[in-house]
Amino acid sequence: MNDHTVKSYDKELEFLGLRIVEMGGICEKMLADAMEALTLNNSNLAAQTVARDPRLDQLHRAVEEHAVTTIARRQPMAVDLRELMGAVRIAGDLERVGDLAKNIAKRTLKIAAEPRIPRATVGLRHMVELAAQQLKDVLDAYSIRDLERARRVWLRDAEIDALDESIFRELLTFMMEDPRNISYCTHLLFCLKNVERVGDHATNIAETVHYIITGQSLPVDRPRGGETHETAATK
Repeated sequence: MNDHTVKSYDKELEFLGLRIVEMGGICEKMLADAMEALTLNNSNLAAQTVARDPRLDQLHRAVEEHAVTTIARRQPMAVDLRELMGAVRIAGDLERVGDLAKNIAKRTLKIAAEPRIPRATVGLRHMVELAAQQLKDVLDAYSIRDLERARRVWLRDAEIDALDESIFRELLTFMMEDPRNISYCTHLLFCLKNVERVGDHATNIAETVHYIITGQSLPVDRPRGGETHETAATK
């Protein structure tokens, strides 16, 4: 491969990297704003969060199309192919994170007139902060190809799972204390599951970063923070 080809290929990878950086920034903003809107019952902020999602979809398509074109033109092998396929996988996870943040914002719009329980969102806010930090850390790991940082994100997924279980039980307690809380807390349970899935997508990205760097997959079974409420409900 001559110098000109190498530089051209590097530019194509840079194009993908920049799109992923933009997607990550949008996701982080959507998550923060969705939680802020939910906590403060801010319908305008919730609507703004929903309105950001089309740009994320557009970037996702751009990454996919550019990667496919590059593969067809360059026919890359080994690490170069992993870079391209990894970018597509990460873009897909980020697009889904945006959908999950949008879902939380839509819940805010649905429960605007519901009686509120301010303390019911305290744990959820903490969980959003943890998931957002996971997302930031794993995107940093991708940007600088930091294998150890990616692995730390993968290991910390157990923290989000454990918090998910704790908040689930707390919301059930609010519902049992007063039947008037049932509708509001049910909506929060859906938000809780969305946040837990954000953590899963951050972990997916960590696995992809590991694969890009090493060419090997992490173990199929992730570290868990105990039994989730979904598992418990099936027993």
